[in-house]
Amino acid sequence: MRRPMVDLSDCILCGVCEEISPTVFHLNDAGYIEVRECVEYSEDEVAEAMKNCPADCIEWEDDS
Repeated sequence: MRRPMVDLSDCILCGVCEEISPTVFHLNDAGYIEVRECVEYSEDEVAEAMKNCPADCIEWEDDS
């Protein structure tokens, strides 16, 4: 299964991904964007978050 990954070294914590797809992305207690554990990730929502991320720090990763 593919899952989204956020490169935290590039993330500027703008909140766009969380706003677009709160079922996938959220700001954790430590103040970083985190990918929620999901059975399946919405391709459309993640693609929209990727497209709108100003830091271009979201990508797909194969969960092997």
